[in-house]
Amino acid sequence: MENKFEKALNGMWDKLDGWFNTFVANLPNIILAIVVFIIAVFVSRYIKKLTYKLASRSSLQDSMKQLLAQIVATATILLGLFLVLGILNLGKALNTILAGAGVAGLAVGLALQGALANTYSGIILSYVKQLKFGDWVETNNFEGEVIDIDLRVVTIKQIDNNLVYIPNKMVVENPIKNYSKTAQSRVILECGVAYDSDLEMVRNLVKKTIVENFKAVEKKDDILFLYREFGDSSINFETRFWINSTSALEVAKAKTEAMIQIKAKFDEHGIEIPFPIRTLHIPKPLSIAKEV
Repeated sequence: MENKFEKALNGMWDKLDGWFNTFVANLPNIILAIVVFIIAVFVSRYIKKLTYKLASRSSLQDSMKQLLAQIVATATILLGLFLVLGILNLGKALNTILAGAGVAGLAVGLALQGALANTYSGIILSYVKQLKFGDWVETNNFEGEVIDIDLRVVTIKQIDNNLVYIPNKMVVENPIKNYSKTAQSRVILECGVAYDSDLEMVRNLVKKTIVENFKAVEKKDDILFLYREFGDSSINFETRFWINSTSALEVAKAKTEAMIQIKAKFDEHGIEIPFPIRTLHIPKPLSIAKEV
């Protein structure tokens, strides 16, 4: 038993001695490989900054600039790794790694279909000129200002200052209404007046009020005024006019201001905005029996 143990121990020492001799023989290559890898890391950082600086001169969005810089930096590090494996005479290991990476890449691709779809959509959105930071948009039933576009989500700040994170895939596949592509927005205001009102006077009064209070409206012909229907208790109309803003918040403010001014003018001229009423018609006079 002692002989077997001693023999095994000697075999182990021989193996360790062989490894040590191999390590010493390849020590220059190992040092060179470490130096090459360190240089690759520092070079990748410099190339990343340089790529981002060059990309900043283009019209690409910030997320796309960062993506390009990261891809170039990663490619530089991978090149350094290949050089390290070559210096260490690990060509067979390199082939094994590449084969394993292919299989692993296929498995990861199947497992991360949703994430990859959002990444690809993020790259597309980085190139789309119709959508950029600061735009006021409406998509997927959400409306607000675009404050960020990365490789996963589009971040929108709503009118109430809440942030909405919409996956890039949903933004690409669904319609987008961009309010910021024009210099003006249209305000649509609906109201109703009593049946005994002078309709011509109502129209002129509304148009005059809007012209006096909104700079974007230079004359009455810039305002669209339409009577829409004979309602249950009022004659309903709709008026439309432009303001010099593309923000939904400014549209809401302009609508509020128009309501205040129009209501004040109606009160000044005795024009009633009726609330729903019900009229009872009694065919015969009621007779009230008197108690004897």
